Amino acid sequence: MPGAREIGLVGAALALTGGVACALCYLMSETQKPKKTQTVEEELSEDGSRKEHVHKATKTETALKTPIISEPRTAGTQVLVLGLDGAGKTSLLHCFATGSLEQDVSPTQGFNAISINKEELQIEFLEIGGTEKLRDYWRMYLCKARVLVFVVDSSDPERFPLAKRLLHQLLSADPCLPLVLLANKQDVPGARGITDLYEALDLGDVGDGHRLSVIGTQVKKRKSEANAGVQDARDLIIEMMSDD
Repeated sequence: MPGAREIGLVGAALALTGGVACALCYLMSETQKPKKTQTVEEELSEDGSRKEHVHKATKTETALKTPIISEPRTAGTQVLVLGLDGAGKTSLLHCFATGSLEQDVSPTQGFNAISINKEELQIEFLEIGGTEKLRDYWRMYLCKARVLVFVVDSSDPERFPLAKRLLHQLLSADPCLPLVLLANKQDVPGARGITDLYEALDLGDVGDGHRLSVIGTQVKKRKSEANAGVQDARDLIIEMMSDD
């Protein structure tokens, strides 16, 4: 099995290839956004569940952007993993892929991509580093995401306001994108619980269009099995990507 560094290098090449189309999608979307009245009419006419609404909203957005991209994009191909630098995104991805963290991993300085196969489903995870320069790329990749995973270092409350501002910017850019918030480093003394983090990030203000889940996670090196929270997060993401 290739190491985390090899997986990251291969995935970075894939991510940068898809990034050209996605960047075009982002730039053109600023001038060709759907009218709000269209969104309201669609919401009022739907009698189904919220999950069905999210799926249909994604299909509508894809249809509007298809002429901009050289090849039509299949909706729901990517899980976008974001968060501030040092939140533990790379370690979590390694656990998602292998089930444990057997070796040290270096913080992502650019892009890191992995794929997980579950029966007939192949799920692509794309992580973008959380340094200030790399945050400029975050919104460019929203157009390829079906699920947003946002990782927060729950033991660093001084950075909660920054995490909150950046997260709400992302949610405003795509009001229907499902969100999985991971309150990471729960094993560190002084770490805030998921209820505290929910309030600190003002997640109660997130619009009804979002499907929201908050899970506490922790990653310990050289443990034979992943933390229960990590496993729950992985299973939830796979379930969300499997939904029609």
